[in-house]
Amino acid sequence: MTASAPGPTLLGVDVILVGTILAGIAALATVFAIYAAVTVKDPMAKRVKALNARRSELKTGMLTQSARKRQSLVRKTDTTEKMKDTLQGMKVLQESQVKLIQQKLAQAGFRNKEMAIVVIFARMVLPVVLGLLGIVVFYWTDTFPEWGSFKRFMGFAALVVAGYKGPETYLKNIANKRTKAIQKGLPDALDLLVICAEAGLTVDAAFNRVAKELGRAYPELGDEFALTAIELSFLTERRQAFENLAYRVDLDAVRGVVTTMIQTERYGTPLASALRVLSAEFRNERMMRAEEKAARLPAIMTVPLILFILPVLFIVILGPAACSIADAFSGDGPGSH
Repeated sequence: MTASAPGPTLLGVDVILVGTILAGIAALATVFAIYAAVTVKDPMAKRVKALNARRSELKTGMLTQSARKRQSLVRKTDTTEKMKDTLQGMKVLQESQVKLIQQKLAQAGFRNKEMAIVVIFARMVLPVVLGLLGIVVFYWTDTFPEWGSFKRFMGFAALVVAGYKGPETYLKNIANKRTKAIQKGLPDALDLLVICAEAGLTVDAAFNRVAKELGRAYPELGDEFALTAIELSFLTERRQAFENLAYRVDLDAVRGVVTTMIQTERYGTPLASALRVLSAEFRNERMMRAEEKAARLPAIMTVPLILFILPVLFIVILGPAACSIADAFSGDGPGSH
């Protein structure tokens, strides 16, 4: 019996095997893309559910007079209560720290304030857990025998620092992404607010209309505007609803809108004209950011141009000449015979 001839190879790699693997990956990617296209979910479904819960909380807060029932609005659980008692027993829970974490949670889109206790508890527990894991991995089991004492200590320190900074960094990243998404849709939202104000809608109705119109294009902005409309309808002080919007969104533009809204509520100035000026300013600011990115592009492209494009260009241009010169000096040229 003769063995079957091996398939074609390129640089020692079986071309048929690599092609089969790539074809399988392409097929899986196609199936995943079809599944993602078929199972498209409405991004506003979960947000509408949360907003309805907020509306019911505000109704309950207005109709309930006893302090015992008012505390039921905070949505406390046994787990968070145990965590809070543990942190208070260890004297590591500070009210200013809790308020700061609650604001970061609100900016990240988490409405439950009790999650601040979970974040603080995780920031205290994770360094201990990851530190013990680092001791087991780097010292007891000798997983990396080639590492010296300095590398082992640096690995252990990296795990401890990651455990302490991990929850806060995660919240910060989510809040930054949410803030950028809101900033992208704010000029369009202000244009719609101007149209609604000129049409004679009230402020809460205008916010609600803008939330419905922009909910699919900018879900985060629609979520914040819908919550502001609900609070405008139920809170006793309308100023508090605008201040809550500035509290949940860390943007100078939103703070400017909030200040404008509060001044129009207090002094009765025309809302449409003030919002039109703000919308023009935000659009100019967005154009300036785009121009700034375009102006930075040549400096950013310099390094890839030098490292990847110019060497290939030199090889293509000077390669044939270099081969001809090498053949001439080696005596293999056409005039050597």
